[in-house]
Amino acid sequence: MIHQTCHSETGKIKSLFIKRPDQAFKSESHISQYWKDLNYLEKPDMSKAKYEYTDFESILRKHDIKIYHLPEDDTVNMDSIYCRDAAIATNAGMILCNMGKEARKNEPTALKKAFEANGIPILGTIIAPGTVEGGDVAWLDNNTLAVGHTYRTNAEGIDQLTAMLLPLGVEVITVPLPHYKGPEDVFHLMSILSPVDTNIAVVYSPLMPIAFRDYLLSRNIHLIEVPDEEFESMGCNVLALEPGVCLMVEGNPKTRLMLEEAGCKVIVYKGHEISVKGGGGPTCLTRPLYREV
Repeated sequence: MIHQTCHSETGKIKSLFIKRPDQAFKSESHISQYWKDLNYLEKPDMSKAKYEYTDFESILRKHDIKIYHLPEDDTVNMDSIYCRDAAIATNAGMILCNMGKEARKNEPTALKKAFEANGIPILGTIIAPGTVEGGDVAWLDNNTLAVGHTYRTNAEGIDQLTAMLLPLGVEVITVPLPHYKGPEDVFHLMSILSPVDTNIAVVYSPLMPIAFRDYLLSRNIHLIEVPDEEFESMGCNVLALEPGVCLMVEGNPKTRLMLEEAGCKVIVYKGHEISVKGGGGPTCLTRPLYREV
């Protein structure tokens, strides 16, 4: 029986929030002022970013997705384009995160206003000293949520999240991630894991804990192994628009071929300005609400 749930990374997306670069990047002067402080790899070009985003959004529209647009907000910065990170969608309402990156601390409050304006309930809020970012969580099934223990998501935050989800019958699996490039880098669980179908996930195993990789295999999940040369170009950040229909940044041909050989349909978008420079792929650019499973 088909039903709608927030507890999925792979069902057909029915509704989501996004934030256009006009509202997130605001202006060329704003970009010039903040891109280095926010650890972008390069300065984004506003006009090119808008062009890329128009293409990105058109792909979403072609898949019959209800789109909510987040407005410009002077309390948040460029990183707010990556709107997955500030909230977690559950079947009982949204959980507002407490961001591990100090420069993003105001984003959950800004999202709360947008949720309330659209009649979307709030289940709870992660509070200090706990931190959780949405890029560190991934639904493995309706009752299982994997959560990365990272520089952005700490043990106290995971404990709070676990307590909120316990009444919903959700098991939280903690995945301890390595130091990698350190606390200033954007390194989330979904940097190394993107479920794209109920039994297929794109992974970067060199940075994945052995125990968690073994757990995925024990669930009979086929792992698409991103090669080293396509990790930095965001080959591991793949958004499932529906089961086996994948959206990814162009420029990762080996990963794309492996997905296609596994039976997936792959759609690519040019994301040099909106994804690669800021370290946020298609999963980061979207905050899905309901999916059909």
